[in-house]
Amino acid sequence: MNPSTAQAMVLVDELVRNGVRHVVLSPGSRNAPLSFALHAAAVAERLTLHVRIDERDAGFLALGLAKAGGVTAVVCTSGTAVANLHPAVLEARYSGTALLVITADRPVELYRTGASQTVDQHGIFGAATDTLHLPVAERRAGQNGMWRSLVCRAVATARSGRPLHVNVPLREPLVPDHDEDWPEALDGRHFDVPWTRVETRSVVSSSTVEHLGPRTLVVVGDSLVGETAELAWHAGWPIVAEPTAGSDGPVLRHGTLLLNAGELPKELRPSAVLVVGRATLSRGVLKLISRTPVVHVLSPDLDWPDPAFAATHTSTELVEGEVEVDPEWLAAWQEADKMAASLVDEVLADEPWPTGLHVARELVAALPWGSLLFLGSSNPVRDVDLVAHPRADLVVHANRGGAGIDGSLSTAIGLALVHGAGFALVGDLTFLHDLNGLLIGPEEQRPDLTIVVLNDDGGGIFSLLEQGGPEHAASFERVFGTPHGMDLAALCGGYRVPHLLVESAAEFREALGPPVGIRVVEIRTNRSGLRALHARLRLAVSTGSTP
Repeated sequence: MNPSTAQAMVLVDELVRNGVRHVVLSPGSRNAPLSFALHAAAVAERLTLHVRIDERDAGFLALGLAKAGGVTAVVCTSGTAVANLHPAVLEARYSGTALLVITADRPVELYRTGASQTVDQHGIFGAATDTLHLPVAERRAGQNGMWRSLVCRAVATARSGRPLHVNVPLREPLVPDHDEDWPEALDGRHFDVPWTRVETRSVVSSSTVEHLGPRTLVVVGDSLVGETAELAWHAGWPIVAEPTAGSDGPVLRHGTLLLNAGELPKELRPSAVLVVGRATLSRGVLKLISRTPVVHVLSPDLDWPDPAFAATHTSTELVEGEVEVDPEWLAAWQEADKMAASLVDEVLADEPWPTGLHVARELVAALPWGSLLFLGSSNPVRDVDLVAHPRADLVVHANRGGAGIDGSLSTAIGLALVHGAGFALVGDLTFLHDLNGLLIGPEEQRPDLTIVVLNDDGGGIFSLLEQGGPEHAASFERVFGTPHGMDLAALCGGYRVPHLLVESAAEFREALGPPVGIRVVEIRTNRSGLRALHARLRLAVSTGSTP
């Protein structure tokens, strides 16, 4: 047996023993030993193999699989193929997703020789992840334990929420020679257990709640509400939660909208804010945090989220103690939330269908029970945050680590392959940016996924930012609006993906039945009135009446 084949066979076997059940592979020459080993493991039904020809899509597919199913590996060849994984690695790093990036490499003697597809891959992802550089395999005894031990270290790192780059230099020959002879046994531990069983490590820092007081507002970002819900109910603290946080506890339906509508009335101003996770969607939330005298951030590590530099306390958990309860505090927020819900209904009833706000609200309301929902960055996740009624039965995901639009379709596909039937809501630019996510080979698994595309022919979110103001109208369309005029139906046809254009709310609701295969549901809208609509909505909530 040649050394590269032996090493690849051992690495894949140990990945399976460590609980890795999904691997995404992009084809290449230098990673051929790993490809053969992965194919053999898939045929033996030891893991599920997904093949993608585009490394960027492969990375985000692995990201989605990891979000839903635990440690997932993506494997590619050497050279620029590796660099295409960088966006997915960044998202994994800042969202704490268990991603293993396994890259084939040329042996070190070929560096700086001008050899084809040879770049320095050590540390190629910069600060986003560390690199575990495996030694080149040799035909000698004493390597089986080392290879297996290093795989255990790699999986343990990923399982802790830190992606890891595993770089594997491989010498020719790169294909099996069907000779089983090797200087030592290449078996793993008995009973298919890992070579090294790694117990989970954790650092816990606890804090009491006395400094928070009765007029505390809880803000939950990219973390689940979790145990905070019980504390909030007990203490009478209202919760403003982003869509991915869940809806356990006294979660407000329109908390973000209330915070974005302007200065809070005196009866709603908190004396303390408890922040759980990274709250990144709303400027109103960040402004509130910066103006509140006591801010406690719950975070699992020392990189606690605090872009406003306002945190007065941070810990990994809160220990519930004696809490003074103000019964009027939660009631006041719930009454304001009820009023905001009524005003949202009035404003949207007066607005011609469709807008992003209409679509977000109706989508969340109409989804089948227990559905997976992936939300694209930019407007879709924010529209859901502003106007949709939270549902405890939905499983909601979004790429909020780096908050980019890249890889969204591939991430949603990965999530749906593990979770089951699902839905995605994305904008047209997000859809176009990851169009190759629909490029799935005939032998590959295809999820049941309905992709809803709100097509406003460009970057609608910029209409809501400073550059969308009338004083910048002369440059806006070309450098921010970026209209494209693409025919999404024709593009879907090229990928053999069914496409449906819906033109009414009734047609839209009808299209949201249980998904079968991948389908794109397109809704066309006009973004020219988007800025004015959001301004009317904020004004209505701030004044308590529609204009």
